[in-house]
Amino acid sequence: MRLLVVEDDTRLADLLARSLRETGYAVDLVGDGDAAVTQAAVNEYDGIILDIQLPRRDGLSVCRELRDRGNPVPILMLTARDAVQDRIAGLDAGADDYLAKPFDLQEMHARVRALLRRMPAIAPTRLAVGDLVIDVGAQSVMRGGTPILLTTKEFVLLEYLARNAGTVVGRGDIVAHVWDDNHDPLTNAVEVYVNRLRKKIDAGRPALIHTRRGAGYMLTDRGEPEPAAGA
Repeated sequence: MRLLVVEDDTRLADLLARSLRETGYAVDLVGDGDAAVTQAAVNEYDGIILDIQLPRRDGLSVCRELRDRGNPVPILMLTARDAVQDRIAGLDAGADDYLAKPFDLQEMHARVRALLRRMPAIAPTRLAVGDLVIDVGAQSVMRGGTPILLTTKEFVLLEYLARNAGTVVGRGDIVAHVWDDNHDPLTNAVEVYVNRLRKKIDAGRPALIHTRRGAGYMLTDRGEPEPAAGA
């Protein structure tokens, strides 16, 4: 899943990004409100961590504009102010949750997970496709009762395919949700990681990971479905 972190304190921003990436999220960083609005317009994010006190445009204004544009992305608001009126202002602007600085990183992770669970499309924390079982919370994978060890990026890619099981997902969709802005679109990283997954998931077993040439990839145990619109 891909997150946007909007924080002008570079040390805190780097800390948040590093912590989230270690957990398996793809993370983009920006340091002002105008950049946040631009990023949210050109990229599809699964969640936004948004500081209130920002250069150029504050977080409340950013949040209101995203909601006015109909963007439903979950937003966790960060601020150094913890007055009741400030919390109310953030929630009234459209934020889904509010976290006052200083905060514990574990609490931040818990609040992000809680926000993402509220989205109907990604609510399940245990995913199953045939005899493949994915425990999102534990970041564990089993097939036919046998544990499969994956790297963090392999797991995130498999989770994305599993959440869209039975549907063809295009390379661009995968890049948008599994990689961040540091990804070089000219590389074959997607193909490399899909092949790595195949070797670990499908080796010696009926294939679950399929390629639809010119369209993308799908995870299914029921044969090839019709491609998704726009795939």
